[in-house]
Amino acid sequence: METMEQTRAFLSRLGLPRGDAHALPASAKRFPDGAQYRVEIPSTEGPRALAAIIEEADRHHVTIHRVSQGSGVMLQTDDEILEMARLAAARGMEVSLFARPAARWDVGAMAVSSGGSVVGPRLRGQEQLVHCLEDVKRAARLGIRSVLLADEGALWVAGEMRQAGELPPEMQFKISVMMGSANPAAIRLMERLGANTFNIPTDLTLAQIAAIRQAVDIPLDVYVEAPDDLGGFVRHYEIPELVRVAAPVYVKFGLRNAPNLYPSGGHLEQTAIALSRERVRRARIGLDLLHRYSPDASASRLPAPGLAVPVVGMSLAER
Repeated sequence: METMEQTRAFLSRLGLPRGDAHALPASAKRFPDGAQYRVEIPSTEGPRALAAIIEEADRHHVTIHRVSQGSGVMLQTDDEILEMARLAAARGMEVSLFARPAARWDVGAMAVSSGGSVVGPRLRGQEQLVHCLEDVKRAARLGIRSVLLADEGALWVAGEMRQAGELPPEMQFKISVMMGSANPAAIRLMERLGANTFNIPTDLTLAQIAAIRQAVDIPLDVYVEAPDDLGGFVRHYEIPELVRVAAPVYVKFGLRNAPNLYPSGGHLEQTAIALSRERVRRARIGLDLLHRYSPDASASRLPAPGLAVPVVGMSLAER
């Protein structure tokens, strides 16, 4: 009778887990400063939303290590990006801007068809790859040191550009949840292509996440509350176990019952600000729960080693 043992043994020889880690082993891996977790607020659509997050973080006594943005570098002015960089640098906080566009914003029909959701975040054609890389370069030129990518080809080329000196050596590539890779082998491949952090799908179990952690060293970004179009899960009570098995991990506070803002702009600004404020409040609730059930869990202080803190003070000539 055939068994799966040979396949599992081969995976072990590659340094991959034999299966999902149902025993939920604690991760011994850490951020450079020895911390287990950091906090991320997503969908920070512009400098006014970031200013609101900083204000709420002070009010709720929450340390925010990273904010990320989904509308893309292409839909912000230079001054807006520079202002985000200035606000974040003053706090020692990382800003990660999405490198757009993607197939879902293009003229092709497959990305909006019932079976085409998998291609939506990918880059459609070589011209779109060029446009995405131009977003990465523009972000770097304006002082941003972290970009969101959702395409394997863009990750590989951007990694080559970083190695060749076309991008700053400290430039970080944060892989979007839209990439969809959901197993240890796939995420290890992204790590080898140059990913610095990886946003796993929102619906993975603790056992599946623990197996991924066994295979990769880069931080995992984990939604503990997911937007409706990414499942709408509210996993706050799992935060202590997520930190224990997935460290180093970015605990990511999205928001259920919230409209999709992408692409955002002035017409949605007040909504974006209100949602940003509530995400910080949710972070306070989630962190209170973490401290209640896992009081020894360790967080990074700001500024934390390894954070892609924006560079500010660039001249017009340097733009």
